Amino acid sequence: MDKIKSHMGTELYKVEIESPSGNKLIADEPVAVGGKNLGLNPMEILISALAACTSATVRMYVDRKEWDLKEINVDVEIIPDTVNGRTQINRKIELIGDLDDEQRKRILLIATKCPVHKVLSGSIYVDSELKSNLEV
Repeated sequence: MDKIKSHMGTELYKVEIESPSGNKLIADEPVAVGGKNLGLNPMEILISALAACTSATVRMYVDRKEWDLKEINVDVEIIPDTVNGRTQINRKIELIGDLDDEQRKRILLIATKCPVHKVLSGSIYVDSELKSNLEV
């Protein structure tokens, strides 16, 4: 199970995020909404997870197959539809290397198997609760 901790102090919208392995990143909001643009905003972090997972999953598969793939470029955009309560995510994958059409089709299928893609395209339930002051 992956677990992330975040902390926000008094500096508006700056969020320090830390993983159990000690990796850290800063999330922030753009200057236009009161942040200082010190890091990716939360939606950018969400879709960057899909881009990173797609790239890694494709690379692992292609390396096992020993196919000639030099680069993987993934563009992801998120389009919230607040009117209908749906969100569309568009992902475009560019494969640079000596690959035939069958290999490219297989890689596209493998991209849909990345763990983040599976989570985002499945049913998600978020359970939220307040910690007691004694837990801090």
